[in-house]
Amino acid sequence: MSEEIANVNPLGHASDDEALRAPFRDWLASKWTDVEDLEVAPFEVPKSGYSAKTVFVPLAYTRDGQRVEEKVCLRIENPEPAIYPQQAPGLDVEIEIQYRSMELLEKTGKVPLAKPLGYEADPSILGQPFFVMEFAGGDVMTEDPPYTQAGFFFDASPDERRKIYRRAMQQMVNFHTIDWQDAGFDWLVAPGATPSVERQIDVWESYGRRELGDRVHEDFEIGIEWLRKNLPTDLPPALSWGDSRPGNIIFRNNEVHAITDFENIAVAPKEIDVGWWMLFDRTMHEAIGNERPAGEPTRQEARALYAELAGEPVPDTFYHEILGGVRYAAIVVRVMNRMVDRGQLPADHTIWLNNPAATALSQLLDKGGLR
Repeated sequence: MSEEIANVNPLGHASDDEALRAPFRDWLASKWTDVEDLEVAPFEVPKSGYSAKTVFVPLAYTRDGQRVEEKVCLRIENPEPAIYPQQAPGLDVEIEIQYRSMELLEKTGKVPLAKPLGYEADPSILGQPFFVMEFAGGDVMTEDPPYTQAGFFFDASPDERRKIYRRAMQQMVNFHTIDWQDAGFDWLVAPGATPSVERQIDVWESYGRRELGDRVHEDFEIGIEWLRKNLPTDLPPALSWGDSRPGNIIFRNNEVHAITDFENIAVAPKEIDVGWWMLFDRTMHEAIGNERPAGEPTRQEARALYAELAGEPVPDTFYHEILGGVRYAAIVVRVMNRMVDRGQLPADHTIWLNNPAATALSQLLDKGGLR
């Protein structure tokens, strides 16, 4: 994968590597009863996001008389409370949400995934719950550095960029063809709740206010008020990816290999995903002052592409971009709070208010004349 790798422990201490490798090897050996001579090499830790710890584990073993060398991906729950808000009571272990979702998604056959290999809820083994999946190496349209400045997408020709983008968008369209009830995702709906846009506003407003505490985020307040005053009421529930963006799609040879990250999965109108996609587009362009490389669709072209692939009218995504901006602004506050708690940032920092997510929301409010 095109990310920085360091042979260090997922908890950040190289000396702990051996302490984790031995119990992990024993756990995996208990699951893979058909393998012999299982060896676990030092962990490789990629530069990754802010939810679960991600570790690549090189393995060597014998199966059916053949010696195999491969990697698996280990994801370990962080000890702090989850990054994302709960969609229903009890859904507070993001590792479990992700693994449970991947198992159900795999059964649908609608989207490509790294195959889930096992989940462990017992924290006594590695210190926190964890799961294992196949290693899905490849190329990613990263946010750091922005894919508009570096990486395989930036290095591609304009024609290749158009094809890559179309293949990425197709994954979101395919995701939205999954029947959430038939696929078994009813556990994402809180008892007595209606899986509507209003429900998502309730979830994210409560979450944002909790993380802000006594601080005032004026654009968050304006956004929430406007969303409630202009609430759409005719959008049916669907399975929402929750983090629908190019950065969660892994490519190999410019073809989609797997989609990732389902900690924020929900039963909610699919328009929320489309708005989130468009909001992230803004964070990679106007919010940071980056030009759009030739061949990358404009947002209007992206909306038209979604409509073409889904066989629907071209959507007006402004409302859901505002919702995305409110959500993303709140997530950044949560992430920064975690960094303060870890001693990685001073308590009086202003990153929670000054960041690309907040800039994107501010730009949207200005565009709509909402203040």
